[in-house]
Amino acid sequence: MIIDLRSDTVTKPTKGMLEAMLTAEVGDDVYKEDPSINALEKRLADMFGMDEALFFPSGSMANQAALKLHTNPGEQVICDKYAHIYNYEGGGASFNSGISCKLIDGHRGMFTAEQAEASINPPDFYHSPLTSLIAIENTTNKGGGACWDFQELKKIKKVANKHQLGYHLDGARLWNALIAKDENTKQYGELFDTISVCLSKGLGCPMGSVLIGNKELMQGALRIRKILGGGMRQVGFAAAAGLYALDHHLERLAEDHKKAKEIGEELSKMSAVKVVEPIETNIVIFELNDNIDETQFLNKLNEKHIKIIVMGSNKLRMVTHLDYTDQMHDKLLSSLKDF
Repeated sequence: MIIDLRSDTVTKPTKGMLEAMLTAEVGDDVYKEDPSINALEKRLADMFGMDEALFFPSGSMANQAALKLHTNPGEQVICDKYAHIYNYEGGGASFNSGISCKLIDGHRGMFTAEQAEASINPPDFYHSPLTSLIAIENTTNKGGGACWDFQELKKIKKVANKHQLGYHLDGARLWNALIAKDENTKQYGELFDTISVCLSKGLGCPMGSVLIGNKELMQGALRIRKILGGGMRQVGFAAAAGLYALDHHLERLAEDHKKAKEIGEELSKMSAVKVVEPIETNIVIFELNDNIDETQFLNKLNEKHIKIIVMGSNKLRMVTHLDYTDQMHDKLLSSLKDF
């Protein structure tokens, strides 16, 4: 039995999801004639109370399209130093949109409205890039699955409105935040101009993210997706997986959160572990003591068929997910106790 906790992207479709995919009605989505894709896009737009939604093959592409919609070359996006759009999208902000990132030194990937406002370049000072967008990530990946305070997000929205800036949410793991914080999609739809949500992480789909936004902004989304190479044909099979996941895999995210907390409790008892970062959702980040060799630690886990990921600076990460069973959980906890 291999226990793979490297990411929640390692899941495979459940039997029910596969059946939904096999029986999906499909068409040519480049012509917007795939009924399953159209149904998924409409459902998500309605869920968030926004005008339009567009399916993308990946979360990075959906975010990159959003950056392009909000900015012009030479401009700047404000984000946290831990932001996915800065750290994990291959430099796409500069390559695709010709923009730079103004990094905020926040807390676990989150910052305040005051920090956001202080990061805005004066629009009449032509020596610095023109600030045009504030980007948020919820939950924060590098911040250990931390959830933003919704009241702070509302304050940042006021800053964005005051300075006529766009407001984008990288919601790759927003589903986890909604369950953990007992929030709802309409709240977020009222706040942000664009939102990207991922289907292939906590929801367990084999692929896909969806960009949701207001009509004025989304008018150019289809063209940008085409330019980025994201136009696909009979992709309704993937949409069927997404529709199934929305019906069957949302509420169960609470199980992942519970298991993550239990892993954190066991890690905190280990002499090899210096600190376990606060756990709110399904991501566990912990730091080894300085006298512990990271490679040896990983090798010992590998001997027990446990896979996790290294984040650098003696930090490691575990992510619970749909395919992480109760049996696997019991074995992991037992292995950590015997470490």
